[in-house]
Parts: sequence; C-alpha cells; structure tokens
Amino acid sequence: MRYTKDWNDYELIDCSGGEKLERWGKQVLVRPDPQVIWKSERINKLWYKADARYIRSRTGGGQWEVYKNLPPVWQVRYKDLTFNVKTMGFKHTGLFPEQAVNWDMIREIIRNSGRKDVKVLNLFAYTGGATVACLKEGASVVHVDASKGMTLWAKENVEASGLSDRPCRWIVDDCIKFVQREIRRGNKYDIIILDPPSYGRGPKGEIWHLEESLYDFIMLIKDVLSDDALTVLLNSYTTGLSASVMKYILDDIIVKEKGGSVSADEIGLPVSSNGEVLPCGASAVWTK
Repeated sequence: MRYTKDWNDYELIDCSGGEKLERWGKQVLVRPDPQVIWKSERINKLWYKADARYIRSRTGGGQWEVYKNLPPVWQVRYKDLTFNVKTMGFKHTGLFPEQAVNWDMIREIIRNSGRKDVKVLNLFAYTGGATVACLKEGASVVHVDASKGMTLWAKENVEASGLSDRPCRWIVDDCIKFVQREIRRGNKYDIIILDPPSYGRGPKGEIWHLEESLYDFIMLIKDVLSDDALTVLLNSYTTGLSASVMKYILDDIIVKEKGGSVSADEIGLPVSSNGEVLPCGASAVWTK
C-alpha cells in the first residue's frame, strides 16, 4: 500500500466502529467510513471532544453536528501546497488527503521529465488537489469537472497556493463529452489524471456508472495521449474496482497502444494511534 507520512496539517488519529477521528489543521472531526468495520476501544479522548461529527441518517444522507465554533472555511497545507477545506454535504471536506501520495508522484514525474511544456488533463478534477500540484511543478493544466461549484473551489485553492498566474483552463463539462471534443480537435496531453466517482451526473444530467463506463472511457483517453506521453493516473474509491482490475484495463488499452508498463496498489492513510494504515481506495499508474 502506498501512503505518505508528510502531512503536518492533517492527521488520521484513530478509526473504529465505522468512523474516522481526524485532525484538519486545528479542527478535530469525526466522519463515517464504511471501510472501518472493526470496533476497537475508543481510548483517545478526542473522540469525545471533537469540533464536529457527521451523523448519517437511516433514510439516507445525514448532517453535521457542530459542537464548537467551527470556521466556515479554513486552510490546510501539504508541503508547499495550500487548500481550503470546510464541512460540506455527505461528510466531505473538499479534500482527499490520501491523494497526497499521488500528488508527490506526479510532481516527481514532471520534474524528472526535464520538460518545460508538460500538458496535463485532470478529469473529474473536483477541488483541484492534483491541479494545484501539477501547476506548482510548472506544468500547464486543463481542469475538467461537471460541477461549477467545485471548479470555483479549485480556483480558490490555486489562488491560495499562489499559482493564479500559472497556465490553467477551467472547464465545467461532462468529462466524456469533453474528451470526445478534444479527439475531434486533435488536442493531446502528456499526463492524464482520472479520479472518477462511482456514480455521478454531468451538468446536463448525464449519468456515470464507473464500472459500466470505465473501459470505454479509457479507450477514448488513449486518443488524447501525446506521442511522448509521460503517465496516466487512474484512481478509484469503488470497492468493487480493485487495483488489479484497473491495472488490467490500462494494460489492455494503454500499454498495447503506447508500450510502457502499469503499476497498481491500494493507497491509504497512516493511523497515528496504532501505526496501522487505513485503505482509502486504489490507483493504477501507466508510465512510458
């Protein structure tokens, strides 16, 4: 499993009974996590002194219970990157801290390429964690997400990291339709990052089911990879889509077309209370 120990402003303190105890900067949150099926004793006192807890509803969804003065928005830093976070619907904060290990990897690939004109396509780009990381390393980015609100949030993260002057195109659109247009236009990219949801809707109601749509979408992706492409990074939080399955897909499509190789593994977060690592999804990475 791949993970980073370099977070200072985020800490997974403990996890038990379907919940995570986390520190985001100075704020302590308790959030549900379906992977946490063990019921370890909750020894840490912060379980009972959290600033807020997300409570699931038995009828679906849920809400935040705020116990202390929680700021509407606050910032966390990872190395030289800055992000705005907040409590939002369906337990989220606007950032997936386990993805930091992939930000580091992509930055290293850009740095080691020795090129100053690396073009990145970030699909299902959410609040722009990978966008910020790539811009910081000097690449140009096309950031695509179906949500206007998430795209505005990503712009704020770019600004918070002092990168507003870097070359970035902001596209609010269905990712499949955007890639289809890029194929017709003949546009190519050196790095493609995909962080698709298990289920989602595009801006015009387009429905996305990851396991049904992914293979055909990767078939499209290969047609916007440049001749000297560097990498394709595919993330998944869907438990039914393992690292090995994603590797198979990239092997079957990208390696056959471009050569190179694929590595795949779970990614996770270290738990500070016991030294274990919580699985948080998987990634498959094609490199030339």
